[in-house]
Amino acid sequence: MRGAFSAAAGAGRARRVLILVENLPSPFDRRVWQEACTLRDAGYVVSIICPTGPGCEEHFAALDGIHIFRYRLPLEASGALGYALEYAVALAASFVLAWRVLLTRGFDVIHACNPPDLLFLIGGFFKLLGKKFLFDHHDLCPELYEAKFGRRGLLYRLMLWLEYWTFRTADVSIATNESYRQVAIERRMRAMLD
Repeated sequence: MRGAFSAAAGAGRARRVLILVENLPSPFDRRVWQEACTLRDAGYVVSIICPTGPGCEEHFAALDGIHIFRYRLPLEASGALGYALEYAVALAASFVLAWRVLLTRGFDVIHACNPPDLLFLIGGFFKLLGKKFLFDHHDLCPELYEAKFGRRGLLYRLMLWLEYWTFRTADVSIATNESYRQVAIERRMRAMLD
């Protein structure tokens, strides 16, 4: 992971990473927390933006040198409309908090963990300001949608489109395993050929 971030590091100053995660609060999302600790141990200044949750109600926490900025979600989604509201609030709150982190601690790289595959909107915006965008592919969102709702259709195609643009926006993508890597290559290449 160190090599993926090294291009964003400036000479003579600490390298800074902002991790975006929507599905669990930190430090309870073990994978995200382990990544953050690994980056910290490698000399990076690490900030995390995530939702609040049981045991993580405070909006700011500094744990083991990692600054965590949290936002409250209005509901726990169960249907398509609920997910749309949850993700809209999460996206808006993450964007506002990303500015707060930029102006206080700074960051060179945004490390976005899905779901949802909407965080490319934040990563893409900050790329305009010279930041790098790393996509950490935790879940196959189109397949999650199909499994949860038992159908494909317009929303399934929207999920594929969002995933495609996430890959296109990312400077680097981390695949959880070989099958996720294959999905990333095939879907992105298929979409580019269409």
